[in-house]
Amino acid sequence: MNPTTPDGRYFVVNGQLWRCSNPSLTEQVRQRLVNELMAARREVKAAKASGDFDPLKLARARVQTAKVALGERGPVWWCDGHPDLNRRNVLTTIYAPWYRSLSESTHR
Repeated sequence: MNPTTPDGRYFVVNGQLWRCSNPSLTEQVRQRLVNELMAARREVKAAKASGDFDPLKLARARVQTAKVALGERGPVWWCDGHPDLNRRNVLTTIYAPWYRSLSESTHR
């Protein structure tokens, strides 16, 4: 399981921060958006396989739209002024001490 930052804004994969979905979304809305995202990703895969650029461009736009609606891209869903650290190396952010403490606790 990928660790989630204490404030719930990011999860970490291979040392990189990825923004979590907006927690204020209802489960029904979140699930609908996830379903749309997965359908768009399947369209990206099919378009890549076909080698046709126009459907690929449209499918990637659908992925972007779904991710923005989920709060994973676009404007941040929090309102305390903290900057967006999406796709940054966790060790170069304010989360570095927290992440290091995770590594230390797993090696004990």
